[in-house]
Amino acid sequence: METKNTKKIVIGLLILIVIASVMTLLYYQFKPKTTLGSKSITVEVKLDDGTSKSFDIKTDEEYLRGALEQIGLISGDESEYGLFVKTVDGRTADDSKQEWWCFTSQGETINTSVDQTPIKDGDHFEITLTVGY
Repeated sequence: METKNTKKIVIGLLILIVIASVMTLLYYQFKPKTTLGSKSITVEVKLDDGTSKSFDIKTDEEYLRGALEQIGLISGDESEYGLFVKTVDGRTADDSKQEWWCFTSQGETINTSVDQTPIKDGDHFEITLTVGY
């Protein structure tokens, strides 16, 4: 009886290892790709008073953070997830007013940090000062 249970546990663990391996391979196969080489992106900073300012950035960086830091556009605090952006173009979000910076591309919210957002030539990003959590 104990041998049957041991076999079931071993088979279950092997199946779990195979599933985890397949999931890892699929992640690396389909994760967002970066583009090497010179590229040009546009970043639009939108403030809560309705004003906006556009920046054309030429960069060899692969990720958004590098391109934004290249021109000194962002700063913030390091966290386990990467840079937590607090200041954009000299304007610091006021946490006591529930202000935060929302990053979008073509109007769609970016679901990765600036450290993990790949860029390619011609990309357009918006950074909007948002109020309320």
